[in-house]
Amino acid sequence: MEITNEEIRHVANLARLDLQEDDLEMFTGQVGKILQYIDTLNRVDTDQIEPAANALPLSNAFRNDDEKEHANRNAALSNAPVKEGGVFLVPKIIED
Repeated sequence: MEITNEEIRHVANLARLDLQEDDLEMFTGQVGKILQYIDTLNRVDTDQIEPAANALPLSNAFRNDDEKEHANRNAALSNAPVKEGGVFLVPKIIED
């Protein structure tokens, strides 16, 4: 599949990107190479290959859900830059 400058310009417009002409040429070439590689991958016969959800043979990647002591509040707050009444104080982000 070949891609044109007009298609790159259209995608850039959709993404609200202002491309210069030299950028347009560069991206057209790069996207063209990517599409050529995808075409190459699409030609590979994968009929005898079983689909895989993961590249590594993992059976269970989760740890046991063991009960543990929670962190001490004073230890957790010890590095807080601002704290008050046993809680972290953070700057207000949303205005009323």
